[in-house]
Amino acid sequence: MDEARLFDLLSWMSPAWPVGAFAHSGGLEWAVEAGDVHDRDTTVAWITDLVERGALWNDLVLFRHAFAARRAGDDGALAAVADLTTASATGAERRLETVAQGGAFRRIARTTLGGAAFAPLDALGDDHLAYPVAAACLMAHEAMPLAAALAGFAHGVAANLVSAAQRLVPLGQSDGQRALHGLKPVLLAAATRAAALPPEDDPFTQIGGMALASEIACMAHETQYTRLFRT
Repeated sequence: MDEARLFDLLSWMSPAWPVGAFAHSGGLEWAVEAGDVHDRDTTVAWITDLVERGALWNDLVLFRHAFAARRAGDDGALAAVADLTTASATGAERRLETVAQGGAFRRIARTTLGGAAFAPLDALGDDHLAYPVAAACLMAHEAMPLAAALAGFAHGVAANLVSAAQRLVPLGQSDGQRALHGLKPVLLAAATRAAALPPEDDPFTQIGGMALASEIACMAHETQYTRLFRT
């Protein structure tokens, strides 16, 4: 990957790219209140489950298929993946989290780069565009290498969860960086695994997992009395 594409990838997955990720914890806020996450090790374990068998793994699968469809110019397949991605969000807050960031990602990309990357999804409103699909569309259109795109997306989401844990547990700055460094092999392995999925297969057969505690935490957060985060 050349330096120009690396610069773009770092920009799009940076906290400075205004998708509002800082407002979302993916249920982590409830997990902290419930005592399931209370230090660096439990933070890493929680995020690892999401990456290997939970919502973040599903996002990587769907990112991979959206990327392939956009790169191939298959608008029908892209629309189907976009629908599946929002439909697979478990609970109201999981859906809010992904479409709020997806819509924001498209808006800022259109403002700064133009709207060509998202033309096949112009009929899809911001409240129906999931974050992995929006990111995949832009990266595929800009000829980002798939492996790098997946690794960058996984890092961006995981880094936001670590940032949330720093505020909630709380974790110190050093422990936050140790947690993110500890997640490096997990994130890279998941990105490699997702990149190797056959693009011609039905993504519905490749998503799924058993990170039920995380899904329950997202639902419980809807009625959590005191909250710092939207989700």
